[in-house]
Amino acid sequence: MHLDTNFDRSGIETAVAVLQQRFGDRLTRNAGIRREHGHNVSMLKNEPPDAVLFALDTAEVAAAVAICAEHRCPVIAFGAGSSIEGQLNAPFGGLSIDLSRMNAVLSVSPGDMTATVQPGVTREALNSHLRDTGLFFPIDPGANASIGGMASTRASGTTAVRYGTMKDVVLAVEAVMPDGRIIRTARRAKKSSAGYDLTRLMIGAEGTLGIITELTLRVFGIPDVIAGGVCTFPSVRAACEAVMATIQCGVPIARCELLDENQIRACNAYSKLSLEEKPTLCVEFHGTEAGVKEQSETFGEIAAEYGSSGFSWSTDPERRKKLWQARHDGYWAAVALRPGCEVFSTDVCVPISRLADCVEETQRDLAEAGLFAPILGHVGDGNFHVLLSLDTANAEEMAASERFTGRLVERALAMDGTCTGEHGIGQRKAKYLRKEMGDAVDFMQTIKAAFDPQNIMNPGKYGF
Repeated sequence: MHLDTNFDRSGIETAVAVLQQRFGDRLTRNAGIRREHGHNVSMLKNEPPDAVLFALDTAEVAAAVAICAEHRCPVIAFGAGSSIEGQLNAPFGGLSIDLSRMNAVLSVSPGDMTATVQPGVTREALNSHLRDTGLFFPIDPGANASIGGMASTRASGTTAVRYGTMKDVVLAVEAVMPDGRIIRTARRAKKSSAGYDLTRLMIGAEGTLGIITELTLRVFGIPDVIAGGVCTFPSVRAACEAVMATIQCGVPIARCELLDENQIRACNAYSKLSLEEKPTLCVEFHGTEAGVKEQSETFGEIAAEYGSSGFSWSTDPERRKKLWQARHDGYWAAVALRPGCEVFSTDVCVPISRLADCVEETQRDLAEAGLFAPILGHVGDGNFHVLLSLDTANAEEMAASERFTGRLVERALAMDGTCTGEHGIGQRKAKYLRKEMGDAVDFMQTIKAAFDPQNIMNPGKYGF
């Protein structure tokens, strides 16, 4: 099925003129702001929209989309700008609807352990709001992303091994559809057997089916005690096998991050740490004081069986904060380790039983290709990131990185994995979608055409 991407420039210009009249100075054509809204932390070129609208509520989003539908003008939703696979680019021009001012926490129900928010609320702002209720929102992709953007890219992160991903914590969404109508996909009940699961269809759709304008989320009780620690291993394989054994023993790890030797070296330099430059696990446990103590000790015993040189853990908040800040600063640490170069992150995910194979083969591939790239990953769910440090002025190095990325995806798919565990498809990984999903992509296109026959919602993503 072919989705039309031939957009009439006169229609786009007419739509922008009508939008300008309707919204005044909250619609801008400033070149710098437009570039910011085509932002992507990838090797893709910036493709800015024709205009940016700063929307204040669902009604305004619906009005803007209706105008764009009338004149067949592309529409791209923008949250915090932290997506990294070209999801925000506007390859055919059109309108970027910035949702950052729709940043209210609308309601919290401690009894139901739910919160309803606008899409521009960031995860850090939500947790700040929730703190006095004894609740927290656990999904942590590292960046202070917007909740709407996290849902649209089906984000996860460091806590997915215990709390799941965005698909597991979103109960319902309100969305503006391609014709300007507003729908709600579900009620606030924890479960339902009514109709198609449109909530899950919108999560991960990257704005290609509609624009999420409200979300109802599951939230969780703040643990009584949180313990964190680090331990080193003689090899990546030993570290991965220790994690598999821990999970098989039923130990509820809350976070479990793998950092290879290069990433540890980068973190030591950037975050002023003194960790051994060996494959390292950063782990965290949540629960009661007795439960956390038991979990930490059990993990330490298992780690020792796989050659760990010692597991030190602590419940001290400041010590844990420094450790996890170093993990979240992994990207910037990699940037600092090779001055003058840019870092581009890519990810894959494989069954956890194949993670050690995949990481080891990837390390050998990088060495043979002459590329420098620290590796870190969410070892508890088989997802890892390769931080390619590249001299963008070196054409051969850039070409080698593209060839490497293709081999990385092929390797993950051969291990029954996926081309992306949490970054999404966007533009950059569109060429791998059919390799992974086969004819299922045809049915995705059919759904897209049924929802959005004019193909105005974030066209060019998923390859549509």
